[in-house]
Amino acid sequence: MASTFDWKKYVPLFAVLLSGAFVTILNQTLLGTAIPPIMRDLDLSETTVQWLQSVFMLVNGIMIPVTAFLIDKFTTRSLFLTAMGLFAAGTFIAAISPNFSLLMVGRILQASGAGIMMPLMQTVLFLTFPVHRRGTAMGLFGLVIAFAPAIGPSLSGWLVDQFVWRSVFYVILPIAVLDIIAAYFLLKNVTEQKNPKLDILSVILSTVGFGGILYGFSTAGDDGWLSYQVILSLIIGSISLYVFITRQLRLEEPLLEFRVFKHGTFTLATALGMIAFAAMIGTNVILPLYMQNMLGFSALMSGLVLLPGAIIMGFSNPITGYLFDKFGGKWLARGGLLLLALSTFTFTNLSVDTSFAYLATMNGIRMISIAMIMMPMTTLALNQLPNELIPHGTAMNNTFRQVAGSIGTAILVTIMSTAAIPNDKVSGLIHGVNVSFIVAAIAAILGFVLSFKLKEKVKPGDYVTTES
Repeated sequence: MASTFDWKKYVPLFAVLLSGAFVTILNQTLLGTAIPPIMRDLDLSETTVQWLQSVFMLVNGIMIPVTAFLIDKFTTRSLFLTAMGLFAAGTFIAAISPNFSLLMVGRILQASGAGIMMPLMQTVLFLTFPVHRRGTAMGLFGLVIAFAPAIGPSLSGWLVDQFVWRSVFYVILPIAVLDIIAAYFLLKNVTEQKNPKLDILSVILSTVGFGGILYGFSTAGDDGWLSYQVILSLIIGSISLYVFITRQLRLEEPLLEFRVFKHGTFTLATALGMIAFAAMIGTNVILPLYMQNMLGFSALMSGLVLLPGAIIMGFSNPITGYLFDKFGGKWLARGGLLLLALSTFTFTNLSVDTSFAYLATMNGIRMISIAMIMMPMTTLALNQLPNELIPHGTAMNNTFRQVAGSIGTAILVTIMSTAAIPNDKVSGLIHGVNVSFIVAAIAAILGFVLSFKLKEKVKPGDYVTTES
């Protein structure tokens, strides 16, 4: 069956899902550069305006664990249209909002739709494509992961320089609406409906657990690790998450199937993907801070420094996907993590004289390593699971990647702040940046060592489709 797989048959499905995922991920990175004009226009403090970023990440992280249930409960078509509908409604509300409260409502609706999109798309890909083509499919999916986060800051910087801050939402809205129209006519049902029962207590525990941990780590960089908000949210989140996990292991129809972690390769490959994602997101935060606050570059320039890396990673993802299908993921992971460690060490000697060209070039090389790790490790992890566990595997993989991005960013920002040398002006601040990259490089070395424990299970090249 695998040898007669018809790519053309699934091009409309793939295009609709890819564009939906692209616009939701792009949206996450557009707002950062627009924060200062929003503060001025709505007369907000830094603490208040930061909630526009935090609430999106929190709701997104809360929604992802619920998607395994939603994918089993509803058809592909209805779930996608609902997710994009929520996202488009939130985008419209945010664009026209006259005050902070309504803007927050828009961001919450955006995040609720975006949180469904990523696991849904990965599940559809894995149920549609045979095993020996999944690497290539996920490589194309990696184009979304690569381009959207890096284009966001540059595009946002240009928009807020030329127009009002609402333009970042007006640019997203027509893309979302067009994708909804296309999905209505082109999207087919792929997932199989199982009509599971929803355990309300599990939803509450999942929300408090993952939400508390994500909030704690996301605010640690600003409030400090010893602040009561951080400590309390981490304690409540950890306890709730523990109760949630133990409850899932007892339920006949769990909200999230934690037994996926009985597959050792799934667990290890997910962990290595988390390292790569944390490295990428952490760098996307640290480099702009370094460039704007310490070297005096503009917001647009600090966004543009990430663009070559995004382009390189975008072209690398389909290549690494093809290599995964040909040779497997073990050697890609080992080579990628070694390159990630070496390229990260090139950021440990930054100074006031470091050039834009150096930063852009080294980040470009570093993005090749991310392409060798992130999507191949997601593919390797999910390849270990039977089809009935793939929705749970994609939800789990995305949840832990979100947690890794939050934790990694918080840790690196905190290290950057605490390692800064007081009374040494700019050089003292840059010392903190260098130390944060040293820690990131050590994490990559640890991942490189762990990659030698990877094992790959060969499965028949079958695929499952359920169309209606």
